[in-house]
Amino acid sequence: MLDLIITGGTVVAPEGASLMDVGIEGEKIAAVAAPGTLDAPGVRTIDATGKIVLPGGIEPHTHINVPVPDYWAGGKSEVFTQPPEAASRAAAFGGVTTYVDFAGNLPLNPGAVPAAEPIMAQIEKRRQTFTGHSYIDFTFHYILAGAVSPQTIGEIGEAIQSGLASFKVFTTFFAKVPTGHLWAVFQEVAKHGGIMAVHAEEDDIVTYMEEKLISEGNDHGSNLHLVHNNLSEDIAFRKIIRLAESTETGIYFVHTTAKEGVAAVAEARAKLLPVYGEALHNYLEFTCEDYRKPDGLAIHTYPAIKYPEDRDALLQGLVDGPMCITATDEWTTYKEVKLSGDTIKTVCGGHNGIETRMPVTFTKLVSTGRISLNRFADITSGNAAKILGMYPQKGAIAAGSDADIVFFDPDIKKKLTLDDLHADSDYSIWEGVECHGYAVLTILRGKVIVEDGKLLGSSSDGRWLPRRVAPSILAQPAA
Repeated sequence: MLDLIITGGTVVAPEGASLMDVGIEGEKIAAVAAPGTLDAPGVRTIDATGKIVLPGGIEPHTHINVPVPDYWAGGKSEVFTQPPEAASRAAAFGGVTTYVDFAGNLPLNPGAVPAAEPIMAQIEKRRQTFTGHSYIDFTFHYILAGAVSPQTIGEIGEAIQSGLASFKVFTTFFAKVPTGHLWAVFQEVAKHGGIMAVHAEEDDIVTYMEEKLISEGNDHGSNLHLVHNNLSEDIAFRKIIRLAESTETGIYFVHTTAKEGVAAVAEARAKLLPVYGEALHNYLEFTCEDYRKPDGLAIHTYPAIKYPEDRDALLQGLVDGPMCITATDEWTTYKEVKLSGDTIKTVCGGHNGIETRMPVTFTKLVSTGRISLNRFADITSGNAAKILGMYPQKGAIAAGSDADIVFFDPDIKKKLTLDDLHADSDYSIWEGVECHGYAVLTILRGKVIVEDGKLLGSSSDGRWLPRRVAPSILAQPAA
């Protein structure tokens, strides 16, 4: 017995985009059928005429309700990024129905040592932070930082079996994992069928350039791209790919920033290695030239926004394949915190972006005719679901999948303002940016949670999502 029917819209299903009806029973999609064939008396019908019916967006990279380092917050302590209620509310209005945050105690200051709590205890602690406080579904990557102990490495298998499918590491900052430890972690994650999410920069180059610019008096934040530079990404990506090849590990490069990173991912995929690239949507719009504008440091997300040719490479990578996923690296604070530091070591990373990713990506790539609707669904939902172990439960409009659906109106043209957004923040880097296309209705597991600009969902709607990466994703590029 159907509970909801969607009619009249262009449905973007795995097999293609066409006029179809979608039938929902409970929390699942029961049928995707020819127009007019799902008529059921008494069942609520939503007319999606003129709308694009897409799988709910999956935001694969957020930092919600985490402490902001003192040196990023102008020396203030006890400053946190926005809580899950606010982040998930904004996400729902932006057409996002699932996000991937982080568990694990990331050391926030130089010399700090990661907590020695067991992995499973830290996962449960983060679950409690989100449970009952999220409008949409949630899951985590687990951060491994510093010299990872044999005991922690020994807990990886249990964590993967429990449904935590991905592990995050850094190759720079004070969270840097030494190469030998990376090797051991990769082997263990590969052994148990998980995937590695990697922040890859060559630490020696980053450290050298910081010291050089400081000594020269050129350490203004507008020079961040000289510290977190193209060569650093090139060397780090290739080193990680070589480690991954030797250990047969799947790699998900977060926030690729440079044309060299795009090229490294493309070359690895040409060798049929399971390597996947992520592009942040602010990197698709801005360049390092924007850092020098008034309040220009607000656009910054680490590593660093680079040159016009790097932006163009990321866009092209989303068109033809090396870049598989769009994301935000969501890190929402208030403007006072975001702009409290203006040097290469004190600029606060991240921005209020979870709500704008889908319309900005649509504007840059679909409305310009560069990608199809199916490719748009892939880079905003389906590929994240596949790479991170949620597919086909998430990321598809198909019988048996969760009824996570967003209506996108391609005819809406608007200049974004802070008033359009629903996060806990008092600034937006997207102020005045024109979007062609916008989410107008969001459904989470069969429940309409946003409609006609109104929030209809509850902060208790979101659920923890256990994941398991398919062997095909880990064998060769499959998304």
